[in-house]
Amino acid sequence: MLDKLFGVNVILWAGATIPRPAPELSAALTGVEVTNDAAEGDGFQLTFTLAKNRVGEYGLLQRGALDVFNRVIIGVMIGAMPSALIDGIVTHHEVAPSNEPGMSTLTVKGRDLSVLLGLKQRDEAYQNQPDFLIVTRLIASYAQYGLVPRVTPTTDVPIFLDRIPRQTAETDLQVIRRLAEKNGFVFYVEPLTFGVNTAYWGPASRLGLPQSALTVDMGSHTNVRRLSFGNDALAPVAAEGTFTEPFTGMSIPIPALPSLRVPPLAASAGQARRTVRLSDTANRGPIQAALGALARATNAPDAVEGTGELDSIRYGGVLRARRLVGVRGAGFSYDGFYYVRRVTHRFTKEDYTQSFTISREGTGTLLPVVIP
Repeated sequence: MLDKLFGVNVILWAGATIPRPAPELSAALTGVEVTNDAAEGDGFQLTFTLAKNRVGEYGLLQRGALDVFNRVIIGVMIGAMPSALIDGIVTHHEVAPSNEPGMSTLTVKGRDLSVLLGLKQRDEAYQNQPDFLIVTRLIASYAQYGLVPRVTPTTDVPIFLDRIPRQTAETDLQVIRRLAEKNGFVFYVEPLTFGVNTAYWGPASRLGLPQSALTVDMGSHTNVRRLSFGNDALAPVAAEGTFTEPFTGMSIPIPALPSLRVPPLAASAGQARRTVRLSDTANRGPIQAALGALARATNAPDAVEGTGELDSIRYGGVLRARRLVGVRGAGFSYDGFYYVRRVTHRFTKEDYTQSFTISREGTGTLLPVVIP
């Protein structure tokens, strides 16, 4: 049972359509892992011990709460503050019977609710509809799962005499992700609260109040068990290409354009040593060609990446992916603010740890202090 671990309580809801608290599952629960990933989406894994009933079947499987394609919400309460970590769908079961009493296990795996958008391919035309309107329309069709669209407007409006955006043998999820990449945006689904989810489509958020700092080598204030940084000179990418001027037919080069990642997080951004050629801009208009170059630069990896593991009890809260966090105690080159790309929460009977990946465009802190 994973309750009351130094003031940390795991919250588990499950159900066919509307998940509900599932205290009957808690006694058999031995391990929880939730991964929040800004690039790949979110996933979870639950591990239970299995025991047979009088008819020789595993009772946990018969209850039906964890059936494949049921909905599961996993959260954590540290002190008096509950936080939902994932609202997802069960996609996989692994049953491992054992000859030893009490050693049979059930492993339940799943993905966040975005998996529901990727189940069926469709053909559709979106005449005179800009990208953000298409995305809003697609997300709104899944409102029964508690998805609330949070979509950033785009300015490029296609005219049907020029082009008609189409969905051809694609799932809704594929369309949404394709349009996100085209605009230099990200798409993800994360819990707003228990049972309600934000479906975000827009630029990676580097605004808002940063999370409590990751602290290393500062005595009693230290809250990370390990932390390391890498600086990859080949990560930044510049983009170049041309577009055809519609009246004269001249081929015009696209100027070097900056990344859409704002505000900057590093004092010295890594210089782009690699240049990629945009092969699909020649027949586009100037706005679409420039958008393609901007998106390519924005989608390039950050030069500086940090990885580590958090002592959750000392940290006193949940580290959230897709938000800013401060680092202190790592020296001027690597202190400062970072974008949190990935967090994996692991719960056992003995511990609650958070493994993380953070990144930014270069070295050097812009501010002398971060939020403790």
